[in-house]
Amino acid sequence: MTDAEWQSIEPVMPWPAWLHGNGGRPEKYCRRLIVDAIRYVVDNGCKWRNLPADFPPWRTVHAIFTRWRQDGDLYALHNDLREHVRLAEGRQAEPSAGIIDS
Repeated sequence: MTDAEWQSIEPVMPWPAWLHGNGGRPEKYCRRLIVDAIRYVVDNGCKWRNLPADFPPWRTVHAIFTRWRQDGDLYALHNDLREHVRLAEGRQAEPSAGIIDS
């Protein structure tokens, strides 16, 4: 992930629970590295267990991905980024219509 990509993603990333005082401990791995690992799996279509050793352990990456997905954080991240792109193009934040074509 480039620095520019991280600059636009970091502000809309899910906030760690331990920073809210909700318990837990600080994360062991950098969030940027976790996002890079998730993107690696998506881009290459590999199994979680086949993550290269450069990334955090696959169980950690998978657990964080699963938590973000179950909490709706990935959906919110996608929506925030879509709105950001639409506004940058001078369009309304939400699409006004959808077209489904087979």
